[in-house]
Amino acid sequence: MNNKNAIIITLNDDFSEIIDLADSLGYKIIKTFIQHRNKPDVNSYIGKGKVEEIKDFIENIDKKIDLVIIDGELKPSQWFNLEKIIDIDVFDRVRLILSIFEERADKKEARLQVKLAQLQYERPFVRELIHRARAGEHPGFMAGGEYQVDDYYEMIKKQMKKIKDQLNNIRNQREVRRRHRHVVGFYLVSLAGYTNAGKSSLLNLLSDETVKVESRLFSTLSTTTRKISKKSVPILLTDTVGFIQNLPAYIIDAFHSTLEEIEVADVVLLVVDISENYEIISKKLKVSLDELIELGVYSPIIIVLNKADLISKKEIETRVARIKKQGFLENKKIVNISVKNKKNIDVLLDQIYESLPQLVRFKIRLPINRETQSFISWIYEKANVLDVSYSDYVTLKIDCNASLKSKIITKCQNFNGFQVFD
Repeated sequence: MNNKNAIIITLNDDFSEIIDLADSLGYKIIKTFIQHRNKPDVNSYIGKGKVEEIKDFIENIDKKIDLVIIDGELKPSQWFNLEKIIDIDVFDRVRLILSIFEERADKKEARLQVKLAQLQYERPFVRELIHRARAGEHPGFMAGGEYQVDDYYEMIKKQMKKIKDQLNNIRNQREVRRRHRHVVGFYLVSLAGYTNAGKSSLLNLLSDETVKVESRLFSTLSTTTRKISKKSVPILLTDTVGFIQNLPAYIIDAFHSTLEEIEVADVVLLVVDISENYEIISKKLKVSLDELIELGVYSPIIIVLNKADLISKKEIETRVARIKKQGFLENKKIVNISVKNKKNIDVLLDQIYESLPQLVRFKIRLPINRETQSFISWIYEKANVLDVSYSDYVTLKIDCNASLKSKIITKCQNFNGFQVFD
């Protein structure tokens, strides 16, 4: 696994994460080339002189370099030019992450999601190869020899549609199960956070389960749901794929059916590794909170500072105080825990139970038209619809938490509907 060598090309000094990603895929970094630039070179990401320097290094080093890793996102023309000059496989940050995803995907849904993201990633590169081939060049595809790229591009479109249909079916099945769980009285709590923060270990501790835990990036790609066994209130806890910064929207979209477990949760536990240095904690916390906003999370968020056993209480207090000054933790509960030492787990459980929403029951009345049918479908996805009746209008009887009720009432009024009091 660790006999593959790589070099990194970056435009700034903050490249620790790309090294971790490379290591996660089994690459040993032989050298890092830094070229400080405000924006990438339009032709080859880095300047022509730096490309020649890297080519010379690769040709003269006594070790075989298997991969060149770009700590950024390449345009198809930049990728093609670099591979043509350097004559070694070139991965940008996105392709490296997708390769890790492909290696980690162990369930059908995860494999489909990864394949969809890969196809989305490949499309513009295939278009570039078509352009190059028609211009008289003979490019291989992704360093894999000659392809009929025109045919491959058509295959990509067909395969993407097929995968999207399969994922929609899986998503609908999950929605049925989730609605059933709400109906029978279960609350839903989701674990979220940056990759490798300790979410799976916390799931095991709270549920007395033994879900496989690995100290590597993206060890969890599929959702895992278990019942919290510590108290009598019925709660299902779900572990989800870890966040990471600067992921393209199409990758997040490909994993939507998994990430929506966070969106619909009654409470979200945002797990943070408090033992890392402050700058890393701050960056990861911001990435995670931005992702939660992007997902449309409106449920209570509890900040769970894990690995508190690795630093002193004073250090924790100092870091929390600095984070609070940035406004990240406004209106959010914070709990310091150690999964390893089982420290403050009872405190965390108390915070979870205090944050669970009280279900409220209410009725709304809507006019019947195409727009409201779409809204009604949305309500079915987000809440428990107890009854629906049609006459000159449609009346729905709904159970949900108070914050979702406010959202539904607002949307209802936008459709010229209103709440019914009886």
